[in-house]
Amino acid sequence: MDSLLSLRVFAAVAEARSFAAVADRLDISAAMTSKHVQHIEAEVGARLLNRTSRSVSLTEAGAIYLAAVRPLLEGLDEAGARLAQSTIDPRGTLKMSLPVWLAEPGFVRVLAAYRARYPEVTLDLDLSGRPVNLVEDGYDLALRVSPALDEGLIARRLVDITFHVVAAPPLLDRIGRPQEVADLNGMPFLAYSPVSTGGRVRLGLGPNAPEVRMTPVMQSANETLLFQAALEGMGIAIMPHPVCRSYLAEGKLERLLPDLPAPTVALSAIYPDLSYLPAKTRSFLDYLAGPEGFGGPLGAL
Repeated sequence: MDSLLSLRVFAAVAEARSFAAVADRLDISAAMTSKHVQHIEAEVGARLLNRTSRSVSLTEAGAIYLAAVRPLLEGLDEAGARLAQSTIDPRGTLKMSLPVWLAEPGFVRVLAAYRARYPEVTLDLDLSGRPVNLVEDGYDLALRVSPALDEGLIARRLVDITFHVVAAPPLLDRIGRPQEVADLNGMPFLAYSPVSTGGRVRLGLGPNAPEVRMTPVMQSANETLLFQAALEGMGIAIMPHPVCRSYLAEGKLERLLPDLPAPTVALSAIYPDLSYLPAKTRSFLDYLAGPEGFGGPLGAL
């Protein structure tokens, strides 16, 4: 049996999570599709896929194996393309997981400019805010401000993101404007649930950063919802600078305690630890880091 073909079949089934769909796509029988996967499992001596009558999913060993072979298969595809053309153009679907707050005009303009340069790349963007498994869920990369990485992933730092404590002027007219950190205790708070629980917030990084306990009036993992609630005067929020900068300039929001150093966290591109990156992924990372992206108009994020 052709081991290279079996590898391609395994990778296709792992990503589509369906034997039948892959059989139709490759124009082979469902039984032959299953035999190819069994051939690879026999070669590596491990079960790579969980199979039920309703679903197909990767085992832990399967996820590790897919992460290793997918870049090799993509490399073979692009190596073949290089024989037919002197330069390889990025192409295909680039699947990314992004923070909700990146749905803002400046970032969208960068996406539009990238697509204008690389029209053969289709952007598939997930801004749900949910944790994703890059390998099992088939993502090419994720943009995150979290410093914690899953095993087998690497990060490329893109830019520092500053966070501000903000509130709507009508709310502050009603409850008063805090003059020092302690004044925030007990104030109504719009809590970002993955970070803050019970209203306890550390205003900065490191063990010496001041901590306050505000009163949660709403909590959510969706930054856009919290931001809209802040504009409506429901409570105080902690927002990334890109989200609130124009509203601060227009006076629709006020930055609280402006003399307090604002916490800054690195926004990084996270992707599987590959010795080879597909052209679509590499070109997008280089574009974001270059003068058209965070090295230029987005650098003020």
